[in-house]
Order: sequence, then structure tokens, then C-alpha cells
Amino acid sequence: MKKLKFNIMYLILLFPLSLGLSYLAARSPIIVEQAYSNFIYRYIAQFISNITGIFPFSVAELIIVATIITVLVNLIYRLNEIFKQPKEWKSILLKQLKLAAITISVIYFVFLIVWGLNYHREPIASMLNLEVTASSVEELVLLNKYLIEQANELRALVVEDTSGITISPKGTRDILNRAELGFIVASEIYPELGGRYGRPKSALFSTILSYQGIGGVYFPFTAEPNVNVNRPHFLIPFTTMHEIAHQRGVAREDEANYIGYITSIMHPDYDFQYSGTMMALNYSMGALRRYDIEKHNELRAGFSPGVVRDFAAWSEHSQKHQGVVREAATRINNAYLQANAQMDGVHSYGRMVDLLIAYYRQTETIQIMY
Repeated sequence: MKKLKFNIMYLILLFPLSLGLSYLAARSPIIVEQAYSNFIYRYIAQFISNITGIFPFSVAELIIVATIITVLVNLIYRLNEIFKQPKEWKSILLKQLKLAAITISVIYFVFLIVWGLNYHREPIASMLNLEVTASSVEELVLLNKYLIEQANELRALVVEDTSGITISPKGTRDILNRAELGFIVASEIYPELGGRYGRPKSALFSTILSYQGIGGVYFPFTAEPNVNVNRPHFLIPFTTMHEIAHQRGVAREDEANYIGYITSIMHPDYDFQYSGTMMALNYSMGALRRYDIEKHNELRAGFSPGVVRDFAAWSEHSQKHQGVVREAATRINNAYLQANAQMDGVHSYGRMVDLLIAYYRQTETIQIMY
């Protein structure tokens, strides 16, 4: 009996298969939600993350560095090969193009299976029973007043350094170790956020992430939330919760921001509550500034001195790490978001405010009297 041989070139077919799968998923959000996000994905992510969670370092960073080195070594080898056999350059180049096509096809297919299909699940508002509707500027003002009040109260309960900036006395590792508590509490109300996953990791290359303007990265192939710890401490708890939200299958950025906020304010520790409140305040005040600059300035005058110092420290950190690298990283991130059904790109982050208003409208924290 003749033995069939597998041709590695067949793997290129994974790319059109992936495109077809993504196309069907985008038109079947309910199926994606029930069959993939809440079933298949949860088992895949928990299995992978519990393996990578054994290691104290970021396996994702190790893979990225190894990949870069492999690509560079291969490039040098192929250039040397062409130099020695100049007449064979077309053959060598064609072989490399085939290899690149196979690699891209396999990576894209695996990406969709281990995480990417979550971009096509139902909006998180459906899962959390939130009614997101058009909101008035008055509601936005009330939301900001509430968040300012909360931020001022919580600021008095956290620790600050000698410069008057909020700090975690036990360091950033302690923040990462305590993050899971917020999801444990939140999962009692929203079971979809529960599960046993590997812990978040501090990024070894945090300084590089700062220059890219990135607070954290979720690496789906290792199911690891990686957090930039080279930032003011008050930003790190929220960022950690945001990346863990991605680990839980919340793919869209605005929705991960919202889950980051909810799990932060439900966390038993004040530094997490303060971090989530500050980030929500940043988004909501940014929205108000676009619609009513005078009201924005009036409310901003109500920030406590500590809140003002923390925002100033954040601004100073951002200014220090501005540059071409950040601009390029933003463009890449924008393209990535658009390629995964977030057509507003980086501007989709602003829609978190709609979710916040819907949440506080539902809890009757903010009410408009007509």
C-alpha cells in the first residue's frame, strides 16, 4: 500500500481557512459566545495559562526574543547563501517566501483558535445586562462628579511617597499577586469572569513598553497578561485588571477597560479601587472636555491635591517617553485593532464611557430629573 506524504505547503491553506472562519464568526456572535468564548476558549486559556504560570518570568517575552533572534540569524544565513551562490538568489528567495507564507498562515490560524475569535463574541453589555443608549451631557457631568468624589475619598486612603505620589509600599510584584482578588469578587456577580488562570507577569522590557506608550500586553499564545511596571504605581492595578480581562476572553479594548474598572472597584484593597476610579475619571473627563470645556475645567478644580499630583506624575512619565517609537507603536496598534473588527481603531477606547454611564444609570447612582 502506497504511503501518502504530507506536503508542508498544504499549511498555506490555513490562511484562507482562517479568513473563512473569521468571516463566519463575525456573522454568528451568539454561537461564538456560547460555543467558543464560554466553553472552548475557557478550557484552552486555563490549560495554557496554568502551564506558563508555573514560570516566574514572562514566557511570552522569551518567545518574542527567541523569534527575533531566529529571524535575524536566518536572514544572515540566507544573505550569506546568496552571496556564495548569486545565481541561485531567485530560488533561495522563493523558498523563504514560501516559508514566510506557511509561518503566517499557521500563526494566524492558531491565534484565532486560542483567542482571536473572542473579537466576534456578543458585546459585553449583553453579558452584563447593561442597556447602552445615547446619553446626555448632563449624565456625563453627573458621572464625572461621582468619580471625582470617589477619587478624592480613595486618595486619602492610599500610601504616597516622599514626593507626594501614590505608591505601593510592597512593590509592583505585590500588586500583581493581589490582582486576582478583584476577579474572585466580581465572578460572584458575573460568573463568566471566574476560572483558574495563571497569574499576571511583570514585563522585563517595561521601559521599552513605556517608550511605545503601552501599559500592558496580553500574549494569547501563552495566555499571559504582561504588565508594564515602569509607570506610576497608581496606574498598575487597573492595567493589570485590563490585561486579565483579555485573558478571560474580553477582546475589545473598550470592554477590557470596563471590566478592568469593575474588577478594580470590587477589589477589597483601596489601591485597586483608587486605580480603577482614576482611570475611569480620566476617560470620562476626556469625554466631557470634548463636549463642554468650561464644565470640564470647573469640575477639574474639584480634584484633591493628591489626585492632581498623581495625574501630573502620569503626564510627566508620558512626556518623558514621547517619541517616534511611540508614534509607530500607536499606528501598529491602530492597524491591529482595525484588523480585528474594531473599526474605530484606538478611538474605540473612548466608548468605555458609554458603558460606565450605563452601569451607573442601572445602579441609580446617576439620575437625571426631567
